[in-house]
Amino acid sequence: MSQKNPFNSTSGEFSPAAAMAPSLGEAHSSMKVPKNAAWWRKFLAFVGPGYLVAVGYMDPGNWATGIAGGSKFGYTLLSVILISNMMAVVLQALAGKLGIVTGRDLAQACRERFSAPVVMMLWILCELAIAATDLAEVIGSAIALKLLFNIPVLYGVIITAVDVLLILVLQNKGFRALEILVIILMATIALCFGIDLFLAKPDMVGVLHGFVPSTEILQNPAMLYVAIAIIGATVMPHNLYLHSSIVQTRQIEQTTQGKREAIRYTTMDSTIALTLALFINAAILIVSAAVFHSAGMTQVAEIADAYHLLTPLLGTTVASILFGVALLASGQNSTLTGTLAGQIVMEGFLNIRIPAWLRRLVTRLIAIIPAVIVTAVVGEHGAEQLLILSQVVLSLQLPFAIIPLVMFTSDKKRMGAFVNKLWLKIVSWAIAAIIVVLNVYLIIQTIIQF
Repeated sequence: MSQKNPFNSTSGEFSPAAAMAPSLGEAHSSMKVPKNAAWWRKFLAFVGPGYLVAVGYMDPGNWATGIAGGSKFGYTLLSVILISNMMAVVLQALAGKLGIVTGRDLAQACRERFSAPVVMMLWILCELAIAATDLAEVIGSAIALKLLFNIPVLYGVIITAVDVLLILVLQNKGFRALEILVIILMATIALCFGIDLFLAKPDMVGVLHGFVPSTEILQNPAMLYVAIAIIGATVMPHNLYLHSSIVQTRQIEQTTQGKREAIRYTTMDSTIALTLALFINAAILIVSAAVFHSAGMTQVAEIADAYHLLTPLLGTTVASILFGVALLASGQNSTLTGTLAGQIVMEGFLNIRIPAWLRRLVTRLIAIIPAVIVTAVVGEHGAEQLLILSQVVLSLQLPFAIIPLVMFTSDKKRMGAFVNKLWLKIVSWAIAAIIVVLNVYLIIQTIIQF
């Protein structure tokens, strides 16, 4: 294990020089971008990071809100999913721009800008958020194994520890191999829900109306709560750290024109990937609305219930199997990106490098231990409650990622010619304020209901 002292021994502050080493050093600038090539060839060279980021928007922690929203209120909350996705597009574009322009990921930027105590607090909060994310992935994958193969959730939780071996194999194959696997798993999820959508035969007029915002959402307290839960589960804090780092895996020209081109293609990549995430999240809600709400079953909120009810209501076991496969793919996909995020925040905040296998093992144990204890003590329902709690922990960390991101990208001294324009500053600060306020409300309400 190699490690450098991240503190200045005399001042007690972080040393800017120590922050110069890029995170994910083994992958940094490892992928070539063709010069003097057609635009589409250049764009393809930048395709990948956006899909790693988009994974966080469809992890198992997001499924419950979509299922509950569709079964209770039909297609009405589709507009909330759309608005949430638009917010995510803006924030992820800012994260990508920060990494390309400054050569720093968000964690490194915080390390350079804030005092040592603040940085330590931000790092601890971020580690808790990553552990919560991993917890959701562990439980989601374990539930999928239970549904598909009737493996008890307790054993499923333990089995998920093995995926650390997959991470190690992929990291040895290069960063592109990781991106390709993530894209394949995302395509699997999209295909499964595409077929389920076809089988569910949703009311297309109702779907289109659902994408139009309704005042009923604000007037109905129960609907508002679910809407806020959807927004609260949308932007994952670790994704902002992740995106600002992995965009640096491309070899770009360190000129104004080179950076401008990289920002354009990176933004296209993340926007297209997040649009796919929008389709998947919307599909979860649409299937729930078409199958459960239309049948008068408005209390379906848990993943396992949805799985068991799809077969009798649609008349085929294919729907349930595809649902379970998509859930398993979702959990495994999120695991891959959670690994990278954990490595990035540790290296970025503390400038500590440890072997990838050790980092993954520690992160996974932090998630598995509480999942095993809760499942063993209170059973599978307790695991579902733990899934909800993990989303609250994520919500708590969100302001500490969004606010620095908007602040840094709006800083003329840091960003130079790429600083956020006035309209973008207004939009990004408004998004930050909305998400923070709604997350605080969601946390309070969830604690009250928990």
